[in-house]
Amino acid sequence: MSWNKRVLRVNLTERTCKVEPLNMEWANDYLGGRGLGTKYLMECMDPAADALSPENALIFATGPLTGTMCSTSGRYAVVTKGPLTNAIAASNSGGKFGAELKFAGYDLLIVEGKASSPVYLMIQDDEVSINDADEYWGTTVWHTEETIKEKHSDPQIKVASIGVAGEQGVRYACIVNDLHRAAGRSGVGAVMGSKNLKAVAARGTRGVAVENPKAFMEVVKHTHQLLEDSAGRKDLTKYGTNAMIDTMHSFGGLPTRNFQDVTFPGSENINPEAMTTPNENGHTNLITNKACFGCTIGCGRIAHIDKNHFSIKDRQQYWHASGGLEYETAFAFGPVIGVDDIDALTFAGYLMNEHGMDPISFGVTLAAAMELFELGVITTAETDGVPLNFGNAEALTIMAEKTGKHEGFGKMLGMGSKRLCEHYGRPELSMSVKGQEFAGYDSRALQGMGLGYATSNRGACHLRHDVFSEDMADQSGNGKAWPCKTSQDKTAMIDSTGLCLFTTAAWDTNEFQQQVSVACGGHWTSERLIETGERIWNLERLFNLRSGLSKADDTLPPRLLEVPAPAGVAKGRVAELSTMLPEYYALRGWSQEGVPQQSTLDRLGLGEKQRDVESA
Repeated sequence: MSWNKRVLRVNLTERTCKVEPLNMEWANDYLGGRGLGTKYLMECMDPAADALSPENALIFATGPLTGTMCSTSGRYAVVTKGPLTNAIAASNSGGKFGAELKFAGYDLLIVEGKASSPVYLMIQDDEVSINDADEYWGTTVWHTEETIKEKHSDPQIKVASIGVAGEQGVRYACIVNDLHRAAGRSGVGAVMGSKNLKAVAARGTRGVAVENPKAFMEVVKHTHQLLEDSAGRKDLTKYGTNAMIDTMHSFGGLPTRNFQDVTFPGSENINPEAMTTPNENGHTNLITNKACFGCTIGCGRIAHIDKNHFSIKDRQQYWHASGGLEYETAFAFGPVIGVDDIDALTFAGYLMNEHGMDPISFGVTLAAAMELFELGVITTAETDGVPLNFGNAEALTIMAEKTGKHEGFGKMLGMGSKRLCEHYGRPELSMSVKGQEFAGYDSRALQGMGLGYATSNRGACHLRHDVFSEDMADQSGNGKAWPCKTSQDKTAMIDSTGLCLFTTAAWDTNEFQQQVSVACGGHWTSERLIETGERIWNLERLFNLRSGLSKADDTLPPRLLEVPAPAGVAKGRVAELSTMLPEYYALRGWSQEGVPQQSTLDRLGLGEKQRDVESA
């Protein structure tokens, strides 16, 4: 079967590295990745512990299909308690690191405790060592990855590391692997930094075995062909995710100027056509697309910046190609702060990768700061002399670098929008749920998205559910609870396989069922897989309840609940959360206070040890 049946447990306080057998009962209940990582986290730390304390655990979790010949099999999850939200954090990343960790022979890497000084972890099959990282501490992700490969004389080593943002506790610091792929949300990089862990490097030669190789190859051939023929896959390959800029602008769901507006007049300057159109200097932003390990989609973008652009004209270290604009980076550095300079957006994206930060949280936090600035709540005296007006491209690039280096006003931005706005007495200006900033969809125009934002276990997230087609067809909240709930269960399952959510451009649950069955063995039906996703979702909810979260955290900012959309197809509407949330709770089998009922816990096999949850 495609589990390695091995867990690597590293205690940085004790400087020990031990291999233990994978709990196969848990694997059969939670599959892998996000789900199995959550189960292990729940068992090895107290959810009430401070996210940045040594008591928190940091888990790198592959899925049973990670590293196989399935399309998009490079995914892994980083599961921990998030310092941005104080809730469960399960950040998913692609690239090649996850497959390499699997090739080294491990389903999960569990990091506990805190090193007394900076270290990095080196994993080479059965050889695991904790090494001094003083020479890397204080340097960028790019420098760390390059120099670790040089030190070990092996360019095939895969590295997941943090920048200064993670070291200094920026609340939305991420873990970057393969230079521009990231476990990006909820501050998992800050947890890594709190443990004095600079990097995890992996080199594996074991490969991955499957239960039924002949049947597996037949299924893989079939599912690859489905993707090849899919119109959705073709669009992702050709345009990447940034095509959503035009879709959301024309629909009236594109958050602009900190969600004050829902359309952005400069969208045509940062859309896919702008990425492929030469500027006045003959420079074209986009070079090519790029795929992660095993991927037949290739939605990633590789871009470069005009050398005459103000951001890099005197900085040759950035005269190279790196990760280009995807929709969320384009939204976060563009409409939500009012900037339409494609090279400024690309440079800010470089800085996110170089220093290890979540672009969504940074951009929406900067948008809140810009609104505070335009309201006169803060002035250039606080912002290091930089006017934070909406539309200021130079302010974007300056503040991205200051935050990545944890300097000046960047320290304030590094707190995230919730803490920033609370600090200045205007909490309502934070466009976040549970402290995590929104992605690029206005929930007055997309009601199901708003319900998904409010109920997401890791805070506002566009990748925890899929009600997009229903939202585009009907701008009311009617009937959105059911597709929100069922798609949340489905995405939890997919995140636990080791495959990418973008495969749903062509695959439904049956295709995942076929691949899991022949790879893992056992009686995996589509119904069992969806129930696995539901079990994962409820376990995450239990974690959050024990962390101190409650129904009060399943909400949206006043702007979305009270101020009607100013334009677009949903003009005049507010988010209809108050009508959707009770129906959602009922469908989940939760009380109207958002607590899973005992019958729900018992049905999902969560009841025996969870009977104290009713009093949570």
